[in-house]
Amino acid sequence: MPTFCLGTTVPIFSFSGDTMNKKTRFMARSALIAALYVALTYLQNFLLPGTTSMAIQFRFSEALCVLALFTPSAVPGLTLGCLLFNVSYTHTLPLDFLLGTMATFLAVGGMCLTRRWTIFGYPLFALLLPAITNGILVGWEISMYVGGAFWLNALYVAIGEAVVLLTAGTALFYAIGKRNLGLWLRT
Repeated sequence: MPTFCLGTTVPIFSFSGDTMNKKTRFMARSALIAALYVALTYLQNFLLPGTTSMAIQFRFSEALCVLALFTPSAVPGLTLGCLLFNVSYTHTLPLDFLLGTMATFLAVGGMCLTRRWTIFGYPLFALLLPAITNGILVGWEISMYVGGAFWLNALYVAIGEAVVLLTAGTALFYAIGKRNLGLWLRT
């Protein structure tokens, strides 16, 4: 049942009780995360051209993978966001629709499953999963299309992912934890 905030010229609604079922909240949160991933990746590509699609790539939107530590809805959200960017961006390699999206799915799914594996409260293993999955799958893809040694391409991709997740991802992890936003993400 909606309530109005008195003293304002515009009615502000707040809903008491459970007006949205869990499935609707899950899908809405996933869609929001997907849209945020796509928007941040395009914004970065606009401001720093090429940094989201080179062999050494620093997609700062990958820091959003940290959301998988707080809510399972981040798994389909980030997977869909990665797919939408890869499909809509013209400089993406053809197999990246499949392999890049699969790497993201495996990474955030693994992060969600291993979120309780921490070292003094810090989920180091989970934060390194995107570096591992993207390094292997996207590194192989780059080797197939562009050439070069697989291990070198995998290392370049893994370094980019690790840098983003261990810096911006860590900052986001602690910001969410400090502000208790993790509780909002779970409900």
